Amino acid sequence: MEDSERLEEKSFSNGDVYIGKIKGILPHGKGKYTWSEGAVYEGDWVDGKLTGKGVITWPTGAKYEGEFSGGYLHGHGTFTHSTGCIYTGGWRMDAYHGIGRKEYSNSDIYEGLWKEGIREGCGSYSWENGNMYIGNWKSGKIDGRGVMKWANGDIFDGCWLNGLKHGGGVYRFADGGLYIGTWSKGLKDGKGTFYPAGSKQPSLKKLCSLNSDDNHLLLNTEKHTTPKQKFTRSFSEKVSVRGRSKSSRQISHRTSSLDANCSLQDPAGDCICRDSSPTLSHTFNESQSEAGINSLVYEREYMQGVLIMERIRNYSETPHKNKRQNKFNVKQVKKNSWIDIFGGRRSYYLKLNLQLGIRYTVGKITPVPAREVRSSDFGDRARIRMYFPKEGSQLTPPHCSIDFYWKDYCPMVFRNLREMFKLDAAEYMMSICGDSGLRDISSPGKSGSIFFLSQDDRFVIKTLKKYELKVMLNMLPKYYHHVGSYENTLITKFFGLHRIMLRGGKKVRFVVMGNMFCTELHIHRRYDLKGSTQGRYTKEDKINSNTTLKDLDLKYEFHMDKKLRESLFKQISLDCMFLESQHIIDYSLLLGLHFRAPENLKALVEPPRLMQPQLRSGDDAHKQGEQLIIPKGLLLVAHEPSVVNTAPGPHIRGNTLRAYSIGDKQVDLLLPGTARLRVQLGVNMPAQATRKLQQDKVEESEVELFEVYDVVLYMGIIDILQEYNMKKKLEHACKSLQYDPMTISVVEPKTYAERFINFMEKKVFPEPETP
Repeated sequence: MEDSERLEEKSFSNGDVYIGKIKGILPHGKGKYTWSEGAVYEGDWVDGKLTGKGVITWPTGAKYEGEFSGGYLHGHGTFTHSTGCIYTGGWRMDAYHGIGRKEYSNSDIYEGLWKEGIREGCGSYSWENGNMYIGNWKSGKIDGRGVMKWANGDIFDGCWLNGLKHGGGVYRFADGGLYIGTWSKGLKDGKGTFYPAGSKQPSLKKLCSLNSDDNHLLLNTEKHTTPKQKFTRSFSEKVSVRGRSKSSRQISHRTSSLDANCSLQDPAGDCICRDSSPTLSHTFNESQSEAGINSLVYEREYMQGVLIMERIRNYSETPHKNKRQNKFNVKQVKKNSWIDIFGGRRSYYLKLNLQLGIRYTVGKITPVPAREVRSSDFGDRARIRMYFPKEGSQLTPPHCSIDFYWKDYCPMVFRNLREMFKLDAAEYMMSICGDSGLRDISSPGKSGSIFFLSQDDRFVIKTLKKYELKVMLNMLPKYYHHVGSYENTLITKFFGLHRIMLRGGKKVRFVVMGNMFCTELHIHRRYDLKGSTQGRYTKEDKINSNTTLKDLDLKYEFHMDKKLRESLFKQISLDCMFLESQHIIDYSLLLGLHFRAPENLKALVEPPRLMQPQLRSGDDAHKQGEQLIIPKGLLLVAHEPSVVNTAPGPHIRGNTLRAYSIGDKQVDLLLPGTARLRVQLGVNMPAQATRKLQQDKVEESEVELFEVYDVVLYMGIIDILQEYNMKKKLEHACKSLQYDPMTISVVEPKTYAERFINFMEKKVFPEPETP
């Protein structure tokens, strides 16, 4: 100890007392400080601040023992609350941070990662009643991938959001039953498969591949362990010297507040666990009741927790059937994979090359000052070219892929398009080029194209054939003008056009598009509609929750508000006129449906006539016979920008729509218990779907429970790169005369547009009948 450090006792006018070593006029070294309120600190001091190891106690009985830095609880320590809860682990600026363990006063235990006082990251939570969760946390709630095991023996392994089951997962019942499916905000939502207890169930390896979200499903919670505790003892940087009395008073007040507020985070209530909810109880009982039928497997579909369809199949027959299907699928993939140039790691290299090229292009074009697009920006010289050797160069980084040449088409045009759609360059790069990478998705058509999806679902990347690239470049000037003139256009949003070439001269072309199904709501059905009957159906054994269905698969008519329908067909006509001017045919309306379950189960027993769309009261409405959509599960209300999220996405651009039913006002869609959404053309459009009854007798193994649904529609016009003059199959089609009269492959662009619009107006979105 230096001569200037001495052991003294000091009393202050405010009643505080310090006994210990002093350097100059500030506590420095070992010492004990007693506040007038009764709090006591005993430990290390540096220049008047609590720094090092020490113990602080409060009059309430709370106690902290551990490390301090700059006057804060910082490092590793143990805090014992006056109510009895105990936290041991990392601290940062008076808050739990890092790895730690907290034993709550009600005997609950959390062990895992914390961030600024909140559970964040991987961790396990054990409830006093025997329930246990191991997995990811966000903002103090269960969020991400995780496994919940209830005291009754039930186990759920899958995805969570904000404390609720959300996404793909597997639910194993205590009696041995198994349900594989999807959930939306805590409720079963979408298609799934139920295996009763005693039935032959898929293996663990197969369960992993069955999950739609590509998450590994591990049903044995004993295999999940929290990370080994390794507490990092860190200290904050040096802080400026303050007065001793002021600094000491601050630490007393801060830590007193920590003690007082600790109980707010103690209860397990903020860890949302629904083990005792009616939904889980019902599910457990249904498992038990069906467990006796060991030879049967149930294919089910739910809407917000309500069972709407159930099909029974004999599981013992499926292995042979699947085996035959797999052989057929392998042949088809081999036949349609027109770009088998990377061997077994083709997808990995393609995605890596794409990310490298897009990161380079966007980084190069973004700093260029904003300006209007010129005619030269569409020309042959409007290209960015770069060579990416594996070992790197002065302009490119080293990478793990193979050497390739990169070409970016019309960079200034697409830069302006991205700005037109209000896409931030940094967000665009992070979405496509982030650490999470791109995901493979299966092709919904027969083109053999490869599809990738960005990690946040905002963008779809598709491989193009050479003639499709030419069509895109030829139509790009008019496309740029069209989307700039009509902000409500339903035509696909394009954000980039690229090409990768290998040293052998093999080329792969890509286009980046907006994903119109990147929405707040779960999409239960997807349809690709052309207005054709030739081959426009999907075999039943190929349908799953992600299948894009076709014209003959559509069993519904959609009735919507008069104004919404008028806006829709006005824009469809404008878009078809544009495509006609570019000699484009064979495009489709991609339609996504979100079904809303009824508020109660009365609809299950009501006759169909009581389930028809409601008419708004009023003489004018009855006179005109207009059908105004005010369904039970959906409600149109006046638009309030401050209430809804108006941030644009890749599929959202344009004005908020007006509705006839509330006086020609801009409207939001109110979904009870879910959200308030902005209604735009092709986005969040409410309607009622009337199921088209079939004359065929319904199979005994299939039970349809509803005839009319409240739905939310998402739609856009896709496949706009099929130019009339480039379709070589037209000659064969015209000669063969084997095509249905409605087949649009043998008609000219103008006729195609007329039939396309007519089909939508008559068959899909019919006008309400006048009484």
